[in-house]
Amino acid sequence: MFPCRMRIGLLRRGYSRTGGAEAYLKRFAQELAKRGHQPVLLTCKEWPKEDWRGEIVRIDTQSPAEFAKKCMERRPDYDLFFSMERVPGCDVFRAGDGVHKSWLERRARLDPAWKRWTYRLNPKHGDMLDLEKKLFSDEGVKRVIANSKMVRDEIIHYYDFPADRIDIVYNGLPFTTPSLPHDKNEIREQWKLPPTKTLALFVGSGWNRKGLRFAVRAINQFHEVDLVVAGRGEADEFKSPNVHFLGPVNDIASLYAACDLFILPTIYDPFSNACIEAAAAGLPVITTNANGFSEIITPGEHGEILSRPDAIDEIMQALRKWTSEEKRNEARPKILELASGFSIQRNVDETLAVIEACNRNSETKAD
Repeated sequence: MFPCRMRIGLLRRGYSRTGGAEAYLKRFAQELAKRGHQPVLLTCKEWPKEDWRGEIVRIDTQSPAEFAKKCMERRPDYDLFFSMERVPGCDVFRAGDGVHKSWLERRARLDPAWKRWTYRLNPKHGDMLDLEKKLFSDEGVKRVIANSKMVRDEIIHYYDFPADRIDIVYNGLPFTTPSLPHDKNEIREQWKLPPTKTLALFVGSGWNRKGLRFAVRAINQFHEVDLVVAGRGEADEFKSPNVHFLGPVNDIASLYAACDLFILPTIYDPFSNACIEAAAAGLPVITTNANGFSEIITPGEHGEILSRPDAIDEIMQALRKWTSEEKRNEARPKILELASGFSIQRNVDETLAVIEACNRNSETKAD
């Protein structure tokens, strides 16, 4: 029988205070605990104790391969391993970071030739590709959760992994009905943002992957909109009178209320949490077809989908369309309705169904 109470190891090696994967894992663990399970985080020393409600097991290594090895040595202490890292031998792998092989190929299309050569010199990429290949082998993992159809199709394409062992479970949020932005002017004053300008919000770290340079390039040519950037990165190379860098922000909800639309011209995002958060605040979202989030929106109704991250003309056209306050107000109820269907409760229900199926299959094989 499927255990009523399971000790579930949650595997995540890295840490970013503003990272979407970390935010998801915390929400998921809270829901697991509410349902009577015992989630335990297996991670490296970077994850601070105060940012985790529950038990933490530290794995003392910076190497992805060593982390995978040391985690599997602890496997007998748990009923199930739910991994967000490429750990061959885990029970369920949530491919929240996507497919590394696909990321490298997408990146190579935009990087100059000299930079593409550096990929080969960086041992991290070789280690990740080796782990990924082992993970998606016949015995590497029992079931895979992809957070978009895009990621599912990439796993099948690159590694010929069986489609019937991949489940699509979209990201989820702890949904609450957002308040109307009646305090927008006050919030803008607090952040020292222009009181009357149309503001496009960009949220996240890893600015190269998320395409910040393309957003800045478009904003610098389309002066009717200013760009607000929240997240960690080197701002000097992007400085512009039309771009406002706020650094890491704890109260991100206030920025959603202060801004008018959301932009993420990402090179690769399996399914952006920031995009669904923006939609939950009623903001139209401009992103690329390399973002799994784009699968759930209708262009012109919930935002726009760009054909390429560097399609500056497309970005400018999208910005021009959504500068209309009338259009944003008309779209807001539809955007809120869309976001309300992607709750963390739904995500956990679907994820636990995958875990239960994994457990049943294991018992059947054992019999």
